[in-house]
Amino acid sequence: MLKEIVVNFKKKSLKERFLLVIGMLFFFLYFVLGLIFIFWKNMPITMQPNYRIGFGILLIVYAYIRFTRFFAAQKEEL
Repeated sequence: MLKEIVVNFKKKSLKERFLLVIGMLFFFLYFVLGLIFIFWKNMPITMQPNYRIGFGILLIVYAYIRFTRFFAAQKEEL
């Protein structure tokens, strides 16, 4: 399976590879930002703990939605 992923990655054009990397970068960015909002107690942004945790969960859910939509679109291209 890993070999198929590598072969498909190599078949992509430079633009498609760039968009793949950017898509993964933004997935990790939203995911890590959500974790930061949840676990960083002394955050410089003043928010109530319930709102801070809720916003962190919202960011993680959004990252998951982007991740699933991105790879669903990738599978359709194959």
